[in-house]
Amino acid sequence: MSRPSGVVHGRTPHGPAQVPPRTASDARPQSSAPAGPEAAVAGSPLAQRLVREAVAGSAALRRVDVVGSGGTGKTVLLDVLAAAFQVAGTTVRREVPGPDLDALPAGTALLVDDAHLLDPDTLARLTRLATGREGHMVVAHRPWPRPVGSAALGVALAAARPPVVLAELDERGVAARAVRLLAERGLERVATDELARRVHHRTAGMPALVDRLLEALADQPGDRARGLSADPPAGLLVQLGYAVQGEGQDVADLLLAVALGAPLETEVLVPLLGLPEEEGGARLDALLERARAAGLLTMEGRAIPLVSTAVLTRTPPAAQLEVRRALAEIELNRGGSLLAVARGLLGTGAAGARVAEVYSAAAEEAVRTGAPGAGELLEAAVAAGAPAVDLAGRRAEVAVLQGDLDLALTQADLVLSAADDVAPADVVRAGTVAAAVLARRGMLARSAEVYRWLGSASMGSAAVSAVPALIGTGALEEAREVLRGPVPAPGRPTRPPTLLAGAEELMAQGVYDSVAGSPTAALSQLTRAASLLESSHRAPLLPDTPAALAALVAVHCGELDVAQSVLDRAVRVELGGRSAVLRHRLLLGWIALMRGATPAARAALTACGTDLEPRDEFLAAALEVALARRTGDLASLMPAWSRAREAIVRHPVDLFVLQQLGELSIAATRLREASWVRPHLDEAAALLDRLGNPALWAASLHWSALQAAILAEDAEAAAQHAAAVQAAAGGSRYAAAMAAAAPHWVRLLASEVDAEGVEAAARGLHAVGLTWDGGKLAGQAAIRTRDRKAMSDLLGCARALQSSGPPTRPAPTGGDVADQAGPGPVPGPARSEPVDAAPEGEGPLSDREREVAALVLEGMTYKQIGEQLFISAKTVEHHVARMRQRLGSGSRGELFAHLRQIVGSGEG
Repeated sequence: MSRPSGVVHGRTPHGPAQVPPRTASDARPQSSAPAGPEAAVAGSPLAQRLVREAVAGSAALRRVDVVGSGGTGKTVLLDVLAAAFQVAGTTVRREVPGPDLDALPAGTALLVDDAHLLDPDTLARLTRLATGREGHMVVAHRPWPRPVGSAALGVALAAARPPVVLAELDERGVAARAVRLLAERGLERVATDELARRVHHRTAGMPALVDRLLEALADQPGDRARGLSADPPAGLLVQLGYAVQGEGQDVADLLLAVALGAPLETEVLVPLLGLPEEEGGARLDALLERARAAGLLTMEGRAIPLVSTAVLTRTPPAAQLEVRRALAEIELNRGGSLLAVARGLLGTGAAGARVAEVYSAAAEEAVRTGAPGAGELLEAAVAAGAPAVDLAGRRAEVAVLQGDLDLALTQADLVLSAADDVAPADVVRAGTVAAAVLARRGMLARSAEVYRWLGSASMGSAAVSAVPALIGTGALEEAREVLRGPVPAPGRPTRPPTLLAGAEELMAQGVYDSVAGSPTAALSQLTRAASLLESSHRAPLLPDTPAALAALVAVHCGELDVAQSVLDRAVRVELGGRSAVLRHRLLLGWIALMRGATPAARAALTACGTDLEPRDEFLAAALEVALARRTGDLASLMPAWSRAREAIVRHPVDLFVLQQLGELSIAATRLREASWVRPHLDEAAALLDRLGNPALWAASLHWSALQAAILAEDAEAAAQHAAAVQAAAGGSRYAAAMAAAAPHWVRLLASEVDAEGVEAAARGLHAVGLTWDGGKLAGQAAIRTRDRKAMSDLLGCARALQSSGPPTRPAPTGGDVADQAGPGPVPGPARSEPVDAAPEGEGPLSDREREVAALVLEGMTYKQIGEQLFISAKTVEHHVARMRQRLGSGSRGELFAHLRQIVGSGEG
């Protein structure tokens, strides 16, 4: 047996192969390696089938035409067949008979290699022999060249059976070769699937290359064969370089062009290789056939990575750069794809106007297709000599896509500062970038000013992008005028009907309808806008993403499932680019908070980190404050409020932060720092007045103001805000649920409890996603009622609402830090025992007493523990007294020591 050990086997049109094939004596099979004559052709099912037929002396093997490019194992197969025929008692001939032999004698096998190199007379003799009926005849050859007489021989051989075409191995075939070759060296344990995958990638499955790479790696010292993390051995690359050069300089030039990314297209390769125009196509076809037949390209004409590496290794950098520049010029002139060519020029030092043009065009292609690296290409264009101001608009757009808002603003400002000297399209691009970045940084009013300036300069298609900023800052009439827009000519729209244009128009109309139309229509339009933008890469050039706005409207409608669905999809497809992912994740955290899923909300907040833009920071700070307030964690509320105060200072009021502002106002009231939010609340009231007090947006702010008034025990303010909430009841079912609950909160200040009404209102809040609020209302009413049955019913309602949260979402836990009537704790697990007695457990403490003990050890007051567990402070005191008596604790310190031992050890 023998096996291939070089790229080219047998003879070539330009002389002998660089490395002769090994003989059967070279093989050193071990018990762990594949055994038998089929082992040498492991991985090739067709070749193995021929070997089996030869061993069996099958009549089907009478005439066989074997076709394969160099390195696919033709010579190896003939060697194995020769051995198999000899075992079967058949006489084997390897040389073509002379003209005196007219037919093959019975019991003879003629095996001919490299038939593509034979002259016409010899091919004619083989054709006569192939037409006979006796003996066996196997002829192997490359698919090119095709000398005169080769077609007739092929017809004669293929009369009985189709030709056997040896091609590249798949990963399984490579794995089989790896097992055989590495087992011979005692390295069978490194013949892993990962090794096979990497070898297949580098060799494209060419058997000779597979063998040679495996052998070279196995011969290296250390662990190189084990991981294939190192480059192919230098000696192998030199050897392959010789083989490439042996095919001729014209083939070597072709392979260099392909290795550098040139497409296999006539209009590119003919001028790049310097072929004559009049016969360039035919010459190129011949070159490609030669390269494929030599096994230096795949059968589809694709580059083989290992061969490309060898070609590039032996080609000087200066020569490579020259080819890259020529290729770039050709692609630029014909309007072809420039991404691969431009990336190849990066870091080479190439400069000049044409190179800068290549980089610029490649960056445009990257932005259009969503490919990475546009920013680097534009930077290279400037370094190559392009005027910085001419590319600043595009650099600003790309910087937004990449999340680099500082660079985006810097580049946009460069264009806007020289607006008279820059193309109008670049001014519009820079302006929309600046407006989008300013909105992200919480300066929506300034963003609206930029849009106004662009409008005065006839910004055209970017007009509708201004609507969210205008409405968000209270400029309703201006937004209405923008939506009316210019009257288009009959049958001709004012702008191309692209996906982006449709999304911008839907988003603008949706935001407008949220304040001056139907909330349902607004939600529908914003959701559709998000869907349209899923395949667009320019969404960040809007003041906000349609997914974020759709989620905000959905939340204000009480449609939390819709909000979560839109945001989940936006995160999955990275709608709006990477810079928008944080905003979408924070909004998902806010939705989890509203559902009462505090662990999920906390996880979302933690995942987003602390290095946030002002708009995201405002949302994150409000979320952190809300979590601390709902879990009764006073120790966490203070630092959370410090973060919130800074966020309040940095972020002016706009329509889209009113709900978070309301949450901060409640915390500020609790901490007696209402002065921090009072100016913002006044601005919010003025903003809503300018917009006509839209019920959709106003209801939640009044609801928060109601909670703050209850915390402050300000009955008059509570009544005013309750009336405002009721006035907005028609805005959505969300507002209607709050309106139904508002008067009950006011009555609780006077300890007036309508148990049935409170329960209905609490369930209504739960139905629109306000799980925590519903449970709090029922729990606070239970604490204040004097009717024991009503107390028990309301506590059961509160606990049932908490335990029946949204399917698959985490159950809420914890309570409020409030020490007076008002929004507060989420109840603990539902229990059926009375509030003033606890069932006896098996240990020293009952289940209820263990709950009380855990909260006592956390430092909570009796009032706070009562609100956490929906029991009175007196009942808490009673439980503590019983525990002290039962445990025989003589002092408070001794009681704490006993409780720590019991709660910490899990006893009781």
